[in-house]
Parts: sequence; structure tokens; C-alpha cells
Amino acid sequence: MIIQQKKYTYEELLQQNYQQAEIIKAQAKQLAELKLLEAKYFEQQHQLDQLKRMIFGSRSERFVPAINPNQTTLDLAIEPAASVELKQTQVASYTKTEVTKKANHKGRLALPENLPRNEIILQPEENVEGLKVIGKEITEELDYTPGKLFVNKYVRIKYAKPEGEGVIIAPMPDRVIDKCIAGPGLLANILVEKYVDHLPLHRQLQRYKREGIHIAASTINDWVKQTATLLLPLAEALKNEVMHADYIMADESPIKVLDQNKESGIHQGYYWVYRAPIKRLVLFDYQRGRGKDGPKELLRDFKGKLQTDGYTVYEMFENHPHIIMFGCMAHARRYFEQALESDKARAAHALELFSMLYYVERKAREQNNSHDERLKLRQAESIAVLNQLETWLKKNLTEVIPQSPIGKAITYSLARWEKLKRYTTDGKIEIDNNQVENSIRPLALGRKNYLFAGSHDAAKRAAAIYSLLGTCKLNNINPYTWLKDTLPKINSCKSNALINLLPR
Repeated sequence: MIIQQKKYTYEELLQQNYQQAEIIKAQAKQLAELKLLEAKYFEQQHQLDQLKRMIFGSRSERFVPAINPNQTTLDLAIEPAASVELKQTQVASYTKTEVTKKANHKGRLALPENLPRNEIILQPEENVEGLKVIGKEITEELDYTPGKLFVNKYVRIKYAKPEGEGVIIAPMPDRVIDKCIAGPGLLANILVEKYVDHLPLHRQLQRYKREGIHIAASTINDWVKQTATLLLPLAEALKNEVMHADYIMADESPIKVLDQNKESGIHQGYYWVYRAPIKRLVLFDYQRGRGKDGPKELLRDFKGKLQTDGYTVYEMFENHPHIIMFGCMAHARRYFEQALESDKARAAHALELFSMLYYVERKAREQNNSHDERLKLRQAESIAVLNQLETWLKKNLTEVIPQSPIGKAITYSLARWEKLKRYTTDGKIEIDNNQVENSIRPLALGRKNYLFAGSHDAAKRAAAIYSLLGTCKLNNINPYTWLKDTLPKINSCKSNALINLLPR
């Protein structure tokens, strides 16, 4: 049997090739659509997992794999990436037990000796006449009386000069606000209660009303405005001090501001926060947006080391001739912590390496190491862990879906790897910029109570107050005591001497 093959013309072959090419093109399009759907699925699943954790889980990042506290040398052999899928990193589990009795109880709280004592003598009900006293039992009770308002009554005696030449009278002491009924202690308390204790002005007014003092809302708002305006030159001196530090951390946080020019009436502004950890200073700089203009202008003359998170605006300082950029390891770690639900094996392995890095930092703190000693410790232990982590990241980059949570975590870290590991070159630099985030927390708490700033100028004045009172906290200075002492001095202080009034 002879099978004759059909002969195709050139046109027919060309048509077949065209049809095959169209089929391949359609298949490629379908494959791309499938990959896109897969990426969207992972993204939605990640969002669902995060929502579940927000509702049912702990709010803090508590995944810290167990590390032997006696470990001095680390096994840093590079593990093949394939093993990551087979090896499950053991996550520490905790069992809640009820403790009926605390061990090594240090006894009752010792009350400070400087507190005033109201001595109350208690005599037995029985007749003790003629009995010999053999001792006494003393029990102390800590009690509280709400702070009392008082009035400073300035009495200035007038003296007549002889022969009608005029009158002699003592001048009034310098007032914080001219012709203002509020003294420095009251003004200081109002600011501290609002910006440190997060008590809005209307609640303060309610408290004063209970004390029989009726203050108008417009009046107390005006007191805050004028006191904050008085503090602006002092905040400017603080800014100069921060900008002359050789190492600062930076972060930003939103603040809603009333704005009549906005259709909604609300403008989304931002506080750019800069902390000088070694000098123990913090600066809040209000800007209307989150663009580059604010930090570009403020850091125009800065020369030193700048530590930030991965926000892209800070990339403009990458090639700056006088600025060295450092990354935040906590932000990189956070991405892997968020990926635990979708890719537990990989995320847990990465988090274990991160925990090793933080173990070195914890050991340096416990040993109270100097900057030089911390640098030597990092070079001896942290660099090897970083090398292992980098190798693992590069290996797994090609094995994960880029848009998945673990893919985003790996991409984020590798894109900023040079800045992330740079902290091992300088013992002064922290492993992350969590310190500046800590300085922002009072702002976040305040927002929940007073909700917004009354204007852009009000937001700027609030930034000055947050800067000064935040610096008080970093230096363990009572903000009320500092404000009460400082407010009467500002008006008479020369501009070049304002630096001496800063909380140190």
C-alpha cells in the first residue's frame, strides 16, 4: 500500500505557519493571564491572612525562633534552597499556666522619702493611762488629692516721691504672655496634658469646670497658640542642633489638618521626624505632603549618616556627596513576618536568620559594649549571618512568585541590601530605626484623641511642641518642670543663647 503525501503549496505552508504562530501567541497570552490571576490570588490571600491576624491574632511581632543563649559560634553553613521546602523551622510555642505565687517577691513598694507625710496617730480604744510604751507599728498608705489651682496675688506697694515728683512702684515680673491671666505653671500643664498625656483641650476644660474655674474654649485655644508661638525660636535652635549631628534617623507620619480650600475640609499633612540618637534630640517638621521637597530642603546642609526605611523619597540621597545611607533591618524583617501565613517554610527560615542578627545586638547591649566593641562583635558574628542571608535571598528569588508576600519580602531586602548590611561598618549605627518610630508613638496616640490640627500653622506649632517635649523624654527630664522653668525665660533670652534653654 502506497501512501501518497499531500503536497502543499507555498501559500498553504505560509498559512499553516501563520495559524501555528497565532495559536502559540494565544497560548502565551493565556499563560500570562494565568500568572496574573495567580499573583492576584496570592495578593488577596495575603490581605485576607493579614486581616485575620489583625482581628484574631496578636498585634505585636512576636515570631522569634529559639536561639541558644549560650551560643557563641553560629553554624553558618549555607543550606541549599531546596531543603527549605522540606525543612520546617520550628516555631517556639508557649503554654499559658496560672501562677499562684510569685517567687522571689521583693516586698511591698517602697514609697519615696520626699513625699509629704500626713501623720495620723491611732490610739487603742482601751484605757492606756499609766501603761508603758514599748514600740509602734507604722503602716504607710499612698493616697492622692487632685492637683489644686491657686492664685499668685502680686501686691505692689506704691510710694509717693517727695514734693509730688511721682510714684515709686515695683515692676511686674516678666509674664509668659502679656496681660494673660494664666501663669507659667498653668500654661505648662495645659501643653503637657495635651501633647504628652494626650488629653484634648475640651476635656481639660471639663476638669477645670469641676474645680469651679470656667475657661472659655477660645481662651484656652489662644493660650496654647501663643505659648506654642513663643516656643518656635527654641524649636528652631533645636533643629539646628539636630542638623549638625553626624547621625540621624528619619521617618514620617500622617496628620489630618483642617483646610477650607479642600472640598472635604480635611488635608492630609505629614510630620517628618528626625532623631539624633547619640545627642538625644528629636525634631518634628510639618510638611503639607509626603514628597521630596520637605526632606530635601531640611537636609540641604546635613553632613553625616542618615538611616531610613525603604520609602523611595529617601533614594535621592543615595549619591549625595556628604550623606551615607543606612537601611532599617526591622522593616525588612517585617515583610517576612507578614509572609508566614502564605509560605511558612521560607519565611520562618529567613526570620531565624534575622533573629540571629538581633541576638548579636542584644548581646552587645547586655555586655554594655562601647561603639568600638559593638563593631568588633558585629564583624565577628553578624557579617557571616548576613552573607548566609544574602545567598539564601538570591537563591530563592527565582523560585517564588514575585507578587506573592514572600516574593515581595525577598525583593524588598535585595533591593536595599547594601544599605541594610552597612550598619556592620560603624558601631554607632543601630541595626534599625525603631528609635525614631518610638518618638512618633506619642503623635499616634494624640491623633486618636484630638483627631486633627486646626490649621497648617497650628500643625507647625504642634511640631515645635512635640520636638521639645519629645527631647525632654529622651533626656529623662520632667516636661512640666522644664516648661514651667523655661517659659518665663524665653522673652528675655538672646537668640544666640536659646541653645542653653534646650532640655539636656
